[in-house]
Amino acid sequence: MSDPVLTVDGLTVDIGRASIVRGVGFEVEAGRTLGIVGESGSGKSMTVLAATGLIDAPGRRVAGSSLLRLADDRPPVQLVDASPRLLRQVHGGGVGFVFQDPSTSLNPLLTIGRQITESLETHRRMGPKAARARAIELLEAVGIPHPDERVDAYPHQLSGGQKQRAMIAIALACDPALLIADEPTTALDVTTQAQIIELVQKLQREFGTAVVWISHDLGVIGQVADDVLVLREGVAVEQRPIGDVYADPRHPYTKELLAARPRIRAGEPGPIAPVGAAPLVEVANLDVRFSLSTPTGRRIVHAVDDVSFTVRKGTTLALVGESGSGKSTIAGALTGLTEPRAGTVRLAGDDVLRARRPDRRRIAMVFQDPFASLDPRRSIGDAITEPLRVHRLGGRTAASRRDRVAELLTLVELPTDFIERFPHELSGGQRQRVSIARALALEPELIILDEATASLDVSVQARVLALLRRLQEEQGMTYLFIAHDLAIVQEMSHDVVVLKDGAVVEAAPADEIFAAPQAEYTRMLLAAVPPEAPRVGGSRG
Repeated sequence: MSDPVLTVDGLTVDIGRASIVRGVGFEVEAGRTLGIVGESGSGKSMTVLAATGLIDAPGRRVAGSSLLRLADDRPPVQLVDASPRLLRQVHGGGVGFVFQDPSTSLNPLLTIGRQITESLETHRRMGPKAARARAIELLEAVGIPHPDERVDAYPHQLSGGQKQRAMIAIALACDPALLIADEPTTALDVTTQAQIIELVQKLQREFGTAVVWISHDLGVIGQVADDVLVLREGVAVEQRPIGDVYADPRHPYTKELLAARPRIRAGEPGPIAPVGAAPLVEVANLDVRFSLSTPTGRRIVHAVDDVSFTVRKGTTLALVGESGSGKSTIAGALTGLTEPRAGTVRLAGDDVLRARRPDRRRIAMVFQDPFASLDPRRSIGDAITEPLRVHRLGGRTAASRRDRVAELLTLVELPTDFIERFPHELSGGQRQRVSIARALALEPELIILDEATASLDVSVQARVLALLRRLQEEQGMTYLFIAHDLAIVQEMSHDVVVLKDGAVVEAAPADEIFAAPQAEYTRMLLAAVPPEAPRVGGSRG
């Protein structure tokens, strides 16, 4: 066995009076992947940031050891309390990073090519011409089409999957010994996720890179990792080969994480629709086009192409498809955020596209990232009260509106004293419950859930989904459910519409879609879902 690329021992992180990471240790060898898994707040990202010298929080105290071995003939480098000068030499050149959201990680003012060549010129002393040629090679290696053109594109001109591929190209530009992948596939659709996993594994085989893969999803960890470290409240509760953890989890928390994984249930029926459910939303021949500026000039994107579907009252219809399939554009058209070129949308027989503002409240929306959709300067009470005030509902007085907010918080299973709190004081699951309460404030007839659980831990996700199902059963809610996780779609949906390139390729009851999909594209989406078993069968001798 070769010496580990990264050896962490007794790592502790304190911020203020809070103990974030407590005595964590692990090793990662060249060509192998360590998966770090746990819920939000378990210390996953903080552990890796501390181990690589990236923590810059005020009042931080980091202790322990983190040794990075860049080459067999060189002594390892201590990264805990390393000088800024040493860390600048190591980061990029010796350690590459791929974070969850490429949109916030990439510089919007620089081309993709420049963001790759920057590290090549700094760490490998390449000239501009050689660095650009290497950037094109890297973009081709990570599977971005037309790399000689895309090298001059800006981040906003790439899809979500392409941006994450570009992030991987940047991370691997200088052939680092260690790659840190922090939730790199969480926000991606299943096919793009599978492609990113396959890409990292291919590059790992070619370059022998050691990988630390952070995720809240043990299903993903099972497909990428050789070994797994389970963290809970900053403590390592289990650390073994991935096959052994799947076959015989020892700690109750590991068992809880495995049980909370959404899984495709072959042959099992989904939710039962109300008897005689009448059509509530009728979308016919919807057509949306955008004019985009590209490096080669302007072009027309046919985002939604002649889409028609019906949502029955008290049921859930799911829109599924890869990034760029038109799911969120349809949601934008229904809520008035996007103007369609043609088509009709009727809600209980009324024309939604020509509705006045008071009628817009009949459709509400819950977005993917509750931290971004809630104003950080407003209290939770103000966030929920705002739509009541705008539409003059919930009573004429502030006291009556406050009572209504308290009712809504109780409805989504949150304490009423959250009224005075701010978004940063809540967990991800709690923030999403606040978003649901705000959507319910106007008593809408339809709620659009746009990837509403995609950014949540699997256990928190399960609780939010249970809440949505309870609200549907008790309140008769109707949902348009946009998701890339087909296991969740099966759990939540009565009907499914599959979209590709803005057009419908298949529409049927959910049970039929999962039992006998007719379209090749639907079968491809289902095949891309991570299987229940890990890719390795147990410990390696």
